[in-house]
Amino acid sequence: MIENDISKLDSLYKRGVRYMTLTWNNSTSWATSAMEETHDSLLHQPKGLNDFGKQVVKRMNALGMMVDLSHVGEQTFWDAINTTSKPVIVSHSCAYSLCPVFRNLKDDQIKAVGKNGGVIDLNFYSGFIDSNFEKRNTAFMNEHKAEFDSMRKTGQPEFFAQVYLYTKYKNESEQFRPPLSMLLDHLDYIVKLIGVDHVGLGSDFDGISSAPQQLNEVSDFPLITQELVRRGYSKKDIYKILGGNFIRVYKANAAE
Repeated sequence: MIENDISKLDSLYKRGVRYMTLTWNNSTSWATSAMEETHDSLLHQPKGLNDFGKQVVKRMNALGMMVDLSHVGEQTFWDAINTTSKPVIVSHSCAYSLCPVFRNLKDDQIKAVGKNGGVIDLNFYSGFIDSNFEKRNTAFMNEHKAEFDSMRKTGQPEFFAQVYLYTKYKNESEQFRPPLSMLLDHLDYIVKLIGVDHVGLGSDFDGISSAPQQLNEVSDFPLITQELVRRGYSKKDIYKILGGNFIRVYKANAAE
């Protein structure tokens, strides 16, 4: 994102950038990702933030740019938490205890975000919500392997080929999407650990191929509100979940 040039943080900030995710699935030379920290064959550097990475976090703090810890590996997470002077965001992750995949947060990480004053915004990807999704998805993809392989040979990216098959065989794919309630179970779990002030919605609609049933686009968000009401959340708490917590962290980072 910054091509190992810390001055580009200032340039991006001046153009309106207000948060940066430290890694994606691939590591940077100064921060290791969750993907690579959990797959030793992919990792070619020490885990965590190096000295330059810690300088990046400190400069982001000074500018008022939020540090996003989704996608980062556990060691990078802890190095960043121990370096930052401002509340962090985890822009699209869920609870590892409910769905043990490398992109979700373990309980001690969730508690650390709460102690830091940050916010965890839930990812809507079915595979990060329901631990049985990937097994059912694999069976679906095997059923349509010939068609998938044919699209891949024409240069179609894997993501779009998969989305195409979900759409073409909608009746099949609908059956193994998790219910909306499972997404809210992750929210309840985090609330019980660290309180309602530290959770929100991250969606990841622009980067996922499958979301819970009924949750197809932003216009479906009122269904989440209905479920929150049904589960007994107050109007004040629902306001926090639907964006208030994120705005609090945004303002806390912007403060001099």
